[in-house]
Amino acid sequence: MKTLIKLLIRFYQKYLSVISFGSCRYYPTCSNYAIWQIENNTFFKAIYFTILRILKCNQLFDGGFDYPVVTKVVKHNNINFKKIKVKYWFVPIANNKYLIVKNREWKSSNE
Repeated sequence: MKTLIKLLIRFYQKYLSVISFGSCRYYPTCSNYAIWQIENNTFFKAIYFTILRILKCNQLFDGGFDYPVVTKVVKHNNINFKKIKVKYWFVPIANNKYLIVKNREWKSSNE
């Protein structure tokens, strides 16, 4: 189910958001926010927070930075010392609550 929703969001980003001329009031955009929530939260929580975010994307709210907040339990049982690719950074803000910040994607020639 998550993959289907992500495919629909990617379709929207590639073909339908071109019509709106980048009118999102927040960073990350609402579609990126939805993808980040789906990848890092349960399905129903992700849908709930995405709908709230879309409802806030209007003239009544200021906009600005609005990173997704998730609850994670960090387990360090399987630590292996290999080179890994970091996709998201989890920035702690309270007890077991983290902001999700996407890692910058480098070109392969820079590695």
